[in-house]
Amino acid sequence: MSDLPPPAPDARPLGFDGLPLPEPAAPLRGNPTRALVRVATAEAAQIRKMRARLALASLGFGVLFLAVAAKLTDATVISPAASRIAQAPRLPSGEPAVSRAAITDRNGEILAVTVRGTALYARPSEIDNPAQVADQLIRILPHLDRARLIPRLSPPRQFAYLDRFITPRQQQAINDLGVLGLYFETAERRTYPRGRDAAHVLGAVDVDGEGIAGVEKWYDERLRVTPTALRLSIDIRIQRELREALEFAIDRFSGIGGSAILMDVNTAEVIGMVSLPDFAASDLATAPAEQRFNRAVTGIYEPGSTFKLFTTAMALDSGNVTMTSGYDATRPIRIGRFQIDDFQGKHRRLTVPEIIAYSSNLGAAHMALGQGVVRHREFLGRLGLLSRLGVELPEAALPLAPSVRRWRDINTMTIAFGQGISVTPLHVITAVSAVANGGILRQPTVLAVPPGQQREGVRVISERTSESLRRLMRVAVTNGFSRSAESPGYFIGGKTGTAQKVGDHGQYLENRRISSFAGAFPMNAPRYAMHILVDDPKGRADTGGYATAGVVAAPVARRVLERTAPILGLVPETDRMAEIQQSLALSLTGVVGVATPRPGARPVATPATATSTTGPAPRGPASPAMLPRPLPSVEPQPIPTRRTDATDGIALPRLVLHMPPPSPQPPETGRATR
Repeated sequence: MSDLPPPAPDARPLGFDGLPLPEPAAPLRGNPTRALVRVATAEAAQIRKMRARLALASLGFGVLFLAVAAKLTDATVISPAASRIAQAPRLPSGEPAVSRAAITDRNGEILAVTVRGTALYARPSEIDNPAQVADQLIRILPHLDRARLIPRLSPPRQFAYLDRFITPRQQQAINDLGVLGLYFETAERRTYPRGRDAAHVLGAVDVDGEGIAGVEKWYDERLRVTPTALRLSIDIRIQRELREALEFAIDRFSGIGGSAILMDVNTAEVIGMVSLPDFAASDLATAPAEQRFNRAVTGIYEPGSTFKLFTTAMALDSGNVTMTSGYDATRPIRIGRFQIDDFQGKHRRLTVPEIIAYSSNLGAAHMALGQGVVRHREFLGRLGLLSRLGVELPEAALPLAPSVRRWRDINTMTIAFGQGISVTPLHVITAVSAVANGGILRQPTVLAVPPGQQREGVRVISERTSESLRRLMRVAVTNGFSRSAESPGYFIGGKTGTAQKVGDHGQYLENRRISSFAGAFPMNAPRYAMHILVDDPKGRADTGGYATAGVVAAPVARRVLERTAPILGLVPETDRMAEIQQSLALSLTGVVGVATPRPGARPVATPATATSTTGPAPRGPASPAMLPRPLPSVEPQPIPTRRTDATDGIALPRLVLHMPPPSPQPPETGRATR
């Protein structure tokens, strides 16, 4: 039973919520049916009113949703607006950019790049047993020297770097030692993925990441400030071919080094530059001095007969010398006890083409002397052969030449054939580019020039003189000592030069020489110039004991030409060989458009008796255009020479002794296996 008390008699019944129910309404008065109808009608009106309100609200929400849908459609489909998220500035990444920009070749190949790593350093005051810690570290970092490591871990030193760059695995191993006093910090290291390729051009950086040589030093600030990669004019493919061809010649002739340069004659861009022996750019600090020495831009040498091209350019550009002009080469030029002479001289009057083809010292000396000392020095200065070049390499050297006060007739005569002046190979190839490209001298550069951009230059010779020099350079290959450089269809032109080396005290060294070749290709429309130099080559049995430029440098030029021309987009024009050769044809008598007969046939000429005379030489019979072909060639070996001890400091010409000529040897094909 329930314990609740019973309800009061007058209590109203409770509802489900526990509250009293309302009192019943008063009974309807009148007709109950009519009253019920009125109530139903009021309720129906109330329902209709509510439905109208709901319909109106639904219509409003529908219009609102349609407006929103239309706006979204316009913003995302019809005319989408830029994303605010995309426009918002990006937050910096967790790892900051490296402190030094990359360096690439002209095709975008990475030549130098900075990578991030970890450096290991120590605080010796916190290390209890330096010897024990050193032994533990050497097991992880075996390249460390224990004898040097222990002092760096010992007081009173307060701080010491132990390794500037370690791998993550080495870092973890050192961390696992649990040695107090060893710490890590973020570090950077400059790496050179191509190893030795272009090492002298790139240079290197020190342990603090600052440039100390090459492009790294010249553009040090630019590489540290600008994150964009520095694009060089070097083509790493050309660089590799130059190195292999030069290395082959140095090994074959037991040379002590050499250099090879390939340059665009129209922009003066250095496409390839090699100096051997070389080094790995990352190991510059440990490389010996002979490997760090850049023979292409730092080494200065007497250029030898390659300078006869510039002597001839000066004479022809003066306007008082023509191709048919002749100079006396019948007898030596005597100076005191010494004399200037030609090897296997013709002992007759020589025309300008014959001076180049036969590499006549006498003809070049008379030709230069006829122009005068002042004009000679001024012309060489215009060609940039007396000043430091503007190439972006801090190692660029200044030529060694007589001063204005000491430059006399004898200097002009010897410098005319490349003796008594010392320049770098880069000087020679820059001047060759100028005389071959139409007469415009441009400073060499190792930076890539954007396609179509014209570089400023200075006119040094006329276009007509440049055209004549191209013919003469071609004659030197088809009829001169440069025949081993010939490659059918490429129409290379150039001049060999064999110069005796000069000792530390200014004396000429016996049987020590520099063999070089300077030229350009193709001669009908020059695109590229090259310079090959082999330092101190030794004769071989298969070259008759000779190591002159005709048997050393000229074959290298052919090998370089045949391997680099396809990379540069040049193909041999074998189908138009006769036509192109005819356009370059030049008789040794100086007649343009007439090819010289095959070597061995003596040109028709009349001896002259006057010294340094000019005038037309007797013209030989015209012959059909000679197709380029490799012919046996041996350039005369430099004869032991010596320099006099002049009181006024003038370098006198060398003494030339006559030696029997060697038997001709077949030239190299330039296709030796790598």
